[in-house]
Amino acid sequence: MAKTPRTQAMRALDARKISYLVYVFPDTIHDAVQVAAAIEKSPDQVFKTLVLIREDISQAHPLLVMVPANREIDVRLLARELGVKSVRMAGHDQAEKLTGLKVGGISALALLNRPFDIYLDESALHYEYMLVSGGQRGVDLELRVSDLLTVTGARTLAATRPKE
Repeated sequence: MAKTPRTQAMRALDARKISYLVYVFPDTIHDAVQVAAAIEKSPDQVFKTLVLIREDISQAHPLLVMVPANREIDVRLLARELGVKSVRMAGHDQAEKLTGLKVGGISALALLNRPFDIYLDESALHYEYMLVSGGQRGVDLELRVSDLLTVTGARTLAATRPKE
């Protein structure tokens, strides 16, 4: 059996004495709904982390927005919630360059000391526990929603719609 990797996200939680469970799945799975199926969790509790850019404020930090696997970001709604004119998804290469992590392994927990504004879709507040990327492809961490909010300083907002 393969050894479970120790990621920056895990070290950040360990340093704060926050308990979590590790779920390992094939790193070839890049879709959050498929991740949820692979680890036998509800897709509304498995969150993906998206990188977005405010288009009208060049000096602003990039955004990390955690949204449920079965929903998609609504950029107009997000911009309205943030009080800015517009936001856009970072491209694949841009997201990796900004975070230093591979798409599919981007985690707010692994980027705590980096200049990002962190947001969590308010649907997470319906649950005690949620899952987020562990900071590398093929690793998710389950922790209390309240702990994630405390550690990341994430603010909650409504910025998603059901997947089409």
